[in-house]
Amino acid sequence: MATFLLELVSPEKLLLSRQVEMATIPGVEGEMGVLPGHSPMIVVLRGGVIRVRENGAETETLFVGGGFAEVSPDRVTILADEATPLASLSRAASERRLAEAQTALGEVLVTDPEAKRDAAMARVRALEEAVSVAGAA
Repeated sequence: MATFLLELVSPEKLLLSRQVEMATIPGVEGEMGVLPGHSPMIVVLRGGVIRVRENGAETETLFVGGGFAEVSPDRVTILADEATPLASLSRAASERRLAEAQTALGEVLVTDPEAKRDAAMARVRALEEAVSVAGAA
């Protein structure tokens, strides 16, 4: 089957770089499946799960907190704000981070510019998604 190069980069490091059959990415406008030969585009990501398929099976799932994806017919490069393998995502830690983000949102709602409020709200939504997909740990 045809493949394309998928690269996932977080601020800390290159997390993934290999040929895959398909990737499903969490765009702000909804889930998006990418196959080889996809039309070029830039996609804004929301907090959610990236699913990778190789050899006819899902081989990797990673939570991303947002970012961008550059899609071309033979390559997808994802620049993630944060990325964690789903198996390593802790529910307790995600709930703690969500509570902190909700507190920060409450502080900026009244006094800060709209752009800062929007960023805080996006962070809360990303962490709500992290809590919903996180393991029990």
